[in-house]
Amino acid sequence: MILIGENMNVMSKRIGEALRQRDPEPIRSLALSMAGAGMDMIDVNLGPARKGGPELMDWVVQTVQEAVDLPLSLDTTNIEAIEAGLKAARIRPLINSISARPERIEALMPMAKRYGAPFVALTLGTEGIPRDANERGLLAAELMAAAASYGIADEDLWIDPI
Repeated sequence: MILIGENMNVMSKRIGEALRQRDPEPIRSLALSMAGAGMDMIDVNLGPARKGGPELMDWVVQTVQEAVDLPLSLDTTNIEAIEAGLKAARIRPLINSISARPERIEALMPMAKRYGAPFVALTLGTEGIPRDANERGLLAAELMAAAASYGIADEDLWIDPI
């Protein structure tokens, strides 16, 4: 089992404010706390990060890495911010996530391949959340086939059936 600390989230009042102000202390403190609690990885969730997303991701990745030597899970809908995090990460990060939507696959799977990053394969399709196990299985198979077409190894997909 891999434990991923998910408290580094822009929705948190304290962390959101620290991100907006580029205040490193709350970020470092939380990273140290999660490492001390035994987390194997830290999820850096910037939400949509529409304004200045790449710069923010670069800053937060560097700030967390100054505090702890744990891999990061890069969590944002901003594709450019994901790439900024992949570039800044010293330890192989996880992309959280690539859904079964063609535009996400086309934008993010080449990055996963280029940077050697595993990713959460999210069984969310163009129709939204799957209605049943059959749809989940089909979406998972689509994601696996797409990853294979990019030369991404099966062990680099972490399937999330929602």
